[in-house]
Amino acid sequence: MANNSLSIGFFFAFMALTLLITYWAARRTRTTEHFFAAGGAVTAWQNGWALAGDFLSAGALLGIAGIVTSNGFDGMIYSIGWLVGWPIILFLIVEPLRNVGKFTFADVVAYRLGQKPVRMAAAVGTLAVIMFYLIAQMVATGSLIKLLFGLPYTWSVALVGSVMLVYVLFGGMLATTWVQVVKAALLMAGGVVLAVLVLTHFDMNPLKLFAAAADKYGTKVLQPGSRVVSGQWDAISLGLGLMFGTAAMPHVLMRIYTVRDFKAARLSILYATGVIGVFHLMVFIIGFGAMVLVGPEAVAKAGGGGNMAAPLLALAVGGNAFFGFICAVAFATMLAVVAGLTLSGVATLCHDVWTNVVRHGSAPEAEQLKVARIATVLISILAIVLGIAFEGQNVAFMAGLAFSIACAANFPSLVLAITWRRFTTPAAVASILVGTLSSLVLIYLSPTIQVDILGKPLAQIETAWWFVSLRNPAIIAMPLSFLVAIVVSLATTEANANATFDEMQRRILFGRGAAAVREQ
Repeated sequence: MANNSLSIGFFFAFMALTLLITYWAARRTRTTEHFFAAGGAVTAWQNGWALAGDFLSAGALLGIAGIVTSNGFDGMIYSIGWLVGWPIILFLIVEPLRNVGKFTFADVVAYRLGQKPVRMAAAVGTLAVIMFYLIAQMVATGSLIKLLFGLPYTWSVALVGSVMLVYVLFGGMLATTWVQVVKAALLMAGGVVLAVLVLTHFDMNPLKLFAAAADKYGTKVLQPGSRVVSGQWDAISLGLGLMFGTAAMPHVLMRIYTVRDFKAARLSILYATGVIGVFHLMVFIIGFGAMVLVGPEAVAKAGGGGNMAAPLLALAVGGNAFFGFICAVAFATMLAVVAGLTLSGVATLCHDVWTNVVRHGSAPEAEQLKVARIATVLISILAIVLGIAFEGQNVAFMAGLAFSIACAANFPSLVLAITWRRFTTPAAVASILVGTLSSLVLIYLSPTIQVDILGKPLAQIETAWWFVSLRNPAIIAMPLSFLVAIVVSLATTEANANATFDEMQRRILFGRGAAAVREQ
């Protein structure tokens, strides 16, 4: 499979296209507004596809397909959980975020609270989420480039990190948006064609595909069980993380600022939800198709934690040409998401930390752009190092951990900031830090790190406290974050936060012109 000329040709064709987009965007990126939000000039239709491109990560195409191939119906918990999160964004998050904020979700949380402590705490939570999600994308991309070119995994990850650095460093949000739009269109086309090619082997009847899987591997592959998670509590925890984490992912929320107003933002979410929902139906067919036509053993043998199920299926049903196309699409998928994640991390460091904390909200445009580009280099290097360290992990699972952190670190403070008058600065800081740290500690104590990374016997982990055996921490970390926020809010008072609550509500409901503009 390595060194396939058609695969490499598709790969370099996409590289050339995205570099042209980056060159075009770089000539139009002169201010932080352009660098972080594309100048607010993206249409709802474009942003909807870009949102889908930003959200449909390596976890969707490679990770979920691999999990379904190995575990059957259980793998669909990822698709369902991620999809259910979008109505939460549509009905609860999008309007407050667009009418109050500027670049990041911390703009909303800090609007009526203490700027410095809230933004510093939000930076900790945001960067923790971004780095875990970046790990998932880097692992998948490294595995794909290794399969495609026959390069060592380490060099593959380094190559991807370098390309991503070029896109973000020079093109900013405008380049990232168009890379994501192109990637989403290619991903949808590739997914539909691959699913149709699979169904041609089963008289275009998905039920015959599922029946063939059951005949070959037993009826358990069509039943929900505990193969993906370690038990019912872990399944609930994973579902909570995917649903509420989706509504708090920094790189997704950041895209709301790229359109002109909240109406366009709402339309963006509707378009994105439709595209994402259709694609996840295709992934279900792709996963079962790989189970029947390729086999879990062959997928496992290819390495990468089962992430190569979709490319191997493309090779089996479409030959070298289609294999090359799917590899190029997968690479586009991961590159676009990595760029969006990196840009979100850069916005946090530059806008929240440097501009609003270090420089007290008065940093010149040129200085902000310089800091943004330095932060881009640092995040890219860290992403490469962590991608190498987590080789072999399934990307959908690793992405699920990022969503678990987001739902505990970001979601409680975001919701309470826009809905509860009593919410205070100490409560926001405590909620974000407790949610982040509790998630990270539980992940470190879980079998994910102790068994999969450090190699300890599973029996040793299972004899500890029951929550240590959970692979997904959301069921503990998110309620704990809410509880801390409520208790600290009731124990503290903040006159300014209470006085500006009504102003914030008017701005949320009627737009920025309804209240005096408060510079962030």
